[in-house]
Amino acid sequence: QVQLVESGGSLVQPGGSLRLSCTASGSIFSINSMGWYRQAPGNQREFVATITTDGSTRYTDSVKDRFTISRDNAKNTMFLQMNSPKSEDTAVYYCYADVAHDYNLKYFRYWGQGTQVTVSS
Repeated sequence: QVQLVESGGSLVQPGGSLRLSCTASGSIFSINSMGWYRQAPGNQREFVATITTDGSTRYTDSVKDRFTISRDNAKNTMFLQMNSPKSEDTAVYYCYADVAHDYNLKYFRYWGQGTQVTVSS
């Protein structure tokens, strides 16, 4: 019913920059929160950042002041600007969106397939 497609993951040098994108499509009436999680090998999936419809944001402490989350509501698209990445940011990044399919505004969480970010020199 809803598809989330991520893009932008790649190999990046420490101290460089990278921007991830996530676009939602399908049976969408309304999107509430959108956000990013990541999972490094051998680790559990962890929260990275989230953004509400009105632009309120929240970050995990380890990425504050380095990563910026934003969204374009008209295009159902979200971004994660990653500045000064570190090796410990290496992970598969997953986006999510809380989507309502009709005016009842019952929200369901959908996930993207993940995009690999590798921080290495």
